[in-house]
Amino acid sequence: MTPEQAQAQTQAEIRSVTILGSTGSVGCNTIDLVSRSPERFSVEALTANRNVELLARQAKALKPRFAVVADENAYKDLKHALSGSGIEVAAGSDAIIEAAARPSDWLMASIVGTAGLEPTLKAVERGAIVGLANKECLVSAGDIMISEVARRGSTLIPVDSEHSAIFQVFDFDDPGKVERVILTASGGPFREKSLDEMAKMTPEQAVNHPNWDMGAKISVDSATMMNKGLELIEAYHLFPIPEERIEILVHPQSVVHSLVDYVDGSVLAQMGTPDMRTPIAYALSWPKRMGTPAERLKLEEIGNLTFEKPDDERFPALRLSRQALKKGGNAPTVLNAANEVAVAGFLARRIGFLDIVRIVEKTLEKVPSSAVLTLDDVLGADAEAREVATSFI
Repeated sequence: MTPEQAQAQTQAEIRSVTILGSTGSVGCNTIDLVSRSPERFSVEALTANRNVELLARQAKALKPRFAVVADENAYKDLKHALSGSGIEVAAGSDAIIEAAARPSDWLMASIVGTAGLEPTLKAVERGAIVGLANKECLVSAGDIMISEVARRGSTLIPVDSEHSAIFQVFDFDDPGKVERVILTASGGPFREKSLDEMAKMTPEQAVNHPNWDMGAKISVDSATMMNKGLELIEAYHLFPIPEERIEILVHPQSVVHSLVDYVDGSVLAQMGTPDMRTPIAYALSWPKRMGTPAERLKLEEIGNLTFEKPDDERFPALRLSRQALKKGGNAPTVLNAANEVAVAGFLARRIGFLDIVRIVEKTLEKVPSSAVLTLDDVLGADAEAREVATSFI
């Protein structure tokens, strides 16, 4: 092989990446992995909501072609911070969509909320490999997203540790041989609390997750176990298996990230320490694997792994999520939007912890059922649910 051929081969093996939401928890972990393997990755675009200072530091380190801040008021600050770098700078929601549309082999979809829907769909439309960390794409618009993935020849690689675990051990070539998919849940910080105790819990206590380092909203979802309900809906769209064969087990140690039960009695599990860089690395390097600095699993030090059925009475979010999935239409969209509003109300100390799921349930009861066939349908249902949920706070 000539030096020119070797260089061409090396360039062909470099994966170009775009990171939507680069300053969030998932985005920062993705940045960490990309930074550790500069010979494997080049960066096309980075986007953030409003954290200009961190976005500018990331851009200076990784030299993307394009850097975007969603908050248009922050444009001048980003422009000044990256002056002379040669990096193109933009701001606003349209610029986020442009970043998603730019040619990269792989895209991390980690924008939180419905703001991530349209950019992620844009990446799917161009056939990119998408590392999916945005729950709304499948919870609120699952049928639309999966239909577009199939039509455009895109690939979704789930980044949630639970769905990544299932993805790694699920036999997509013969899904009929799968009897059950089992999502594991840590149980959150209130797993052993009574309803009376949970009624008094503060935002500080709710975000204090025993195993994972996550943002405030996701941590509260873990405390209510709404996160597991949303993951149930995601799993239904990601894997060809009926809703009634998707189960949830509480596993406080967060070592077994999920399991797949086969017809021959084999149960395959993916295990590891609770470090988001492991599922992110799997998505980032798929179909190959790459090294990570995650702490290695030492079962002899852990000693015991325990499992238990979740308590639906203390954690009614699981029941509501399954009901919304069965009902279909706009119900999952309403569930998700109402939960976001209620969690924000709790974090702002306007409602109590147990009020979160109560408001979600009341919103589901009040918003009329409707079909969700287009992205506009999703956004309309989302807006209506937010308005109704806000009225209950």
